[in-house]
Amino acid sequence: MTANENLEDEELPKKSFNDNRQAPPLPEERGPGGEVSEVHEPYRMYTTDANRWNFALKENARTNRKQPTEAENHLWQQLRSNKLGVRFRRQHAILKFIVDFVCLETGLVVEVDGSVHAEAGQAEYDRGRTHELEQAGYRILRFTNDEVLHQTAHVLQTISAHLAARPST
Repeated sequence: MTANENLEDEELPKKSFNDNRQAPPLPEERGPGGEVSEVHEPYRMYTTDANRWNFALKENARTNRKQPTEAENHLWQQLRSNKLGVRFRRQHAILKFIVDFVCLETGLVVEVDGSVHAEAGQAEYDRGRTHELEQAGYRILRFTNDEVLHQTAHVLQTISAHLAARPST
């Protein structure tokens, strides 16, 4: 019997949706002797649980990253590589949602909405989603595709103002 056959026969413990992974401390938070400083808790890189990520969100997030809308791609070019002084992630899973952009360090989520978000059913879903994300401690900014494509400077000023309003953790 091979090791793989043993794995198939055994019941592997399943993680519940409440099991959250936490990122290891950032290198700059280690003291000279290698001890971890208790003063600054690192922001959480893992914002959903492993089961939900593996079975529901992973492929959608990857597809969305590979096939962004024109507006999402345009904004990503302005946010990537710490251009606003902080790191943004794109198509990142938080709870049961995939957000367009998030700065985990400051808890700022940026959503780029197409015309479908103006429809009544979608607008109601977006309000519920925003509420759940805010309850989890995130701040949400929403921009339309047209704002991102035609008023980029204003969009970036708004994002920068919200970043400045809440210091990094």
